[in-house]
Order: sequence, then structure tokens, then C-alpha cells
Amino acid sequence: MIPATRFSVLDRSRTRTGHTHAEALRDTVALARELEPLGYHRFWVSEHHGVPGVAGSAPTVLAAAVAAATRTMRVGTGGVMLPNHRPLVVAEQFGVLESLYPGRIDMGLGRSVGFTDGVRRALGRDKGAAEDFAAQLGELLGWFRGGSPGGVHARPAEGLHVPPFVLAMGEGAGIAARAGLPMVIGDLRGRERMLRGIDEYRTHFRPSPWAAQPYVVISGTVAVAGSEEEARRLLVPEAWSMAYSRTHGSFPPLLPAEAVESRAMTAKERDLYESGLSGHIAGTEDQVAHELRTALKETGADEVLVTTSTYDRAALLDSYRRLARLVRPAAAVPE
Repeated sequence: MIPATRFSVLDRSRTRTGHTHAEALRDTVALARELEPLGYHRFWVSEHHGVPGVAGSAPTVLAAAVAAATRTMRVGTGGVMLPNHRPLVVAEQFGVLESLYPGRIDMGLGRSVGFTDGVRRALGRDKGAAEDFAAQLGELLGWFRGGSPGGVHARPAEGLHVPPFVLAMGEGAGIAARAGLPMVIGDLRGRERMLRGIDEYRTHFRPSPWAAQPYVVISGTVAVAGSEEEARRLLVPEAWSMAYSRTHGSFPPLLPAEAVESRAMTAKERDLYESGLSGHIAGTEDQVAHELRTALKETGADEVLVTTSTYDRAALLDSYRRLARLVRPAAAVPE
């Protein structure tokens, strides 16, 4: 059994070979509906633009569909990439979501910009846009508190409470600490870097109206199966997709594990692929429980955000069911 901790899910709407983008989006909504009875606390969706293997390009739109298909689970974004948007528009979108699904919406925010130069040009942004994240974050939160110079008001966001989270990539830990916001940090494979970020966050945290004390969410891949080999096969499609993207410059849809394992790979592809299989929390229920207890003890995390992707939907759902059996009801903590 794992100590009382909230477990949540981030689904990236990965496309699968032979399936359409529409199917990938419907799979995300279906997964949320399937996971809700298992007791997962949150279900988040992501933002990617122009990436062949990912259908999730409009997270607030997809979050609305997920919220409509579920009843009790919190729904949000992991995250909206704030440098790609005007803070007023983001506030309005989350204001609409919170108005439609009161008390269930989370606002996860990241500082990444487009995947390639072409995508950044299409978005009207450059790499430097991420440097303004702290200011953009302050402006966004201000829209929920009240108007701005010029008498503009963000309706219906003004006066609503939509919990914000900062995705702590790079300087994100310090930004989250100074803003007094909950922080999401990953991944579990880079444990030393993660621990440094968590320590920085807790050391410099300033209480705010959004959070009285630090709140740490650790994220990463967790794969649970009946055997070590079955758990490893869950990791194969994503490991190959990442290896391919780093050697060909294109992020492909997920292949079945058997199709990946039968491929002839170059030495570089093989090295990247094997690296992509290592370091995750994967194995039988007993093995995963042990690894999660270790990770929670090392990090002192308040919550775990699971980000597993694979080709076989039935195996993925089985993994989440097995993981849910390991988790005791979470202790009550502020939203």
C-alpha cells in the first residue's frame, strides 16, 4: 500500500498508427470517463501545436469536453502554455470553464513556446517569449482579482477561484515559489534535478491568496502490469516515438510494441530507444508500490501526476486500474 497521496492523470491525446486525430481526442475523453470511478483526483490535458503524434492542441476546449463527460473528478490543463496566449483570453477561457463546471476546474500553466521555428512563427512568438512568463502569470492572476487600467474586466473570470499550478520546467520552480502557487515538476527519471527544484521551491515559497503553503505535484510515467515484461512493453511505443523524433526531427504516432521490437534500428536509434525505456516507474504492483513509496519519501510530494502513453488502450487502462488498487484514499488537503 502507498501512503495517503492524491494520484492524478495527464493525457496528451497521443495519436496511434492507423487512427485519426479525432479518435485520439475521443480516446482522451473516454479515458477520463473510465478513470473517474477509480478514484483519480484530477484529469489534465496538454497543449501541443503542429506535432504529428499529438492531437491535443486546444487544451481548454478539450478540458470542456472532459468535464462534460465526467461528474466529480477535477479537470484541467497540464498545461496552457502562457507565452502562446494573451493572459486576458486565458482568464476568459478558464472563467467560462469554471462557470460551467464550478469547483472542478484547474489552471495548469507552462512557459514553453512552439516546438519548431515554423510553429513559433505561426503563433507569432519567438523563443524569448518564455522570458516574460512571470509577468504574464501575474497579469493572468490579476484578471481573476479585478479589472485593469482602462476599465477592462475579464468576464466571467473576475471574482472566480480557479486553482493555478505552475509547470516547473527550468526556472519554473522559482517562479512558482515567488508567486505562491502549487508546482508540478517532472520527470521521475531525473530524480536529482527534481529534488533540486523542489528544494528551491520550498525554500523560496511565499504564501499567497492562492496557496498558504508549498504544494508539490511530481509527474512521470508509471506502468503497472502482471509482469515486468508486460510493464516494459507498455513503455515501448513512447520510447520509440521519442527516439525517432530525436533522429528524424518528426514526432510520429505510436506504434504497437511488437512493430517497434521488430524494427531494424541504427546504433544511435537503439541507444536513444533503450534510454527511453529506462528510469521510469514500471513493473508489477509490488514493484511499483515500492518505487512510489521511495519517490514520495524522497520528494515529500503532495500528489503524483501520471503521464503514461502507450499504443494499447486496454493495457493502459489495466495499468491505471492496477495503480488505483495500490492507492489508499488521499488525506484531505486544500484545493
